[in-house]
Amino acid sequence: MKLQILKCHGSGNDFILIDEYEEILFSEKERVSLSKAFCNRKGILGADGILFFQNTANADGKMRMFNPDGSEAEMCGNGLRCIGRFACERLEKTSVFIETQKGCSRVTKDKDIHKSVKTYKAELNDISLNTRNIPIIVNSESLINQSVPALSEHLKFTAVSMPNPHIVSIVDNISSEELNEVGKKSNQLKDLFLDGVNVNFCQIIGEASIFVKTYERGVGLTNSCGSGMSASSLVSCLLGHNVFNKPIDVYNQGGLVRCEPTLNDYHQHSVFLSGNATFVFSKTIEFEFSNLSEITQEFGKIFMDEIQNYGKLMTYSEYKLEQFVTE
Repeated sequence: MKLQILKCHGSGNDFILIDEYEEILFSEKERVSLSKAFCNRKGILGADGILFFQNTANADGKMRMFNPDGSEAEMCGNGLRCIGRFACERLEKTSVFIETQKGCSRVTKDKDIHKSVKTYKAELNDISLNTRNIPIIVNSESLINQSVPALSEHLKFTAVSMPNPHIVSIVDNISSEELNEVGKKSNQLKDLFLDGVNVNFCQIIGEASIFVKTYERGVGLTNSCGSGMSASSLVSCLLGHNVFNKPIDVYNQGGLVRCEPTLNDYHQHSVFLSGNATFVFSKTIEFEFSNLSEITQEFGKIFMDEIQNYGKLMTYSEYKLEQFVTE
């Protein structure tokens, strides 16, 4: 089978995008197999996930996102921006509504977050603090800045449904080793998190500035996680470190995004997530499902300007982060 693919990324969170807008190409079983094979970092492609762009009667398009382990995610903020850009350019629009597994989100072309870095803003609006929506086993309907002894003796966590499940801990310094340990433990304790959970460590580094690192369910430690950064920015407001309805610069290992958590008069939350949607390359690959370890590829297009411009944003964000951390 021959297939046209697009490699893209949001804040270093990289994806293989497959266009099924005109025709559904794969069965559910095949999607799982493709995710495991294509996302394998030891293979010819490698990615944090596969994005399938599909047609739908409910919106301008539909996003389905599969993790490297074959599981499907309810939401992916970085992927949503990439799909949003792809849809805007394909449909010749500056704003689109994208259906996800749990609802519908608007994605709009935004002003560049850094010079010549194509930027899109996604609204994450199906947010809940009710732990029954996560699901998490606790004695109340919420978990806000509380200890979870099974995970850590000293950390406190806040649970948020984005609508994919997240827990956030505000920490003085981010330890990747500890995050990896807590992340693995969280996704092994099915009596605590029935469907697994994304774990985020959030460091307050300045006024309206945070540093976030995420252990993603089905992935592991990532350069960034859009819904995780959004959840962390929201929690930073809930706990009084930042204020609602004002932008927050969110630094991560993959660069920089801007989140604006909002709280309306009906006590409903949403987060506007603005950041890059960078195209890396497009090419045609050929494979057979009987042997997915053998993938051949034809030379395609490399988006060199986009890669270089994002590299400049990386340099800028690393410089700013170093300033914050050493102050």
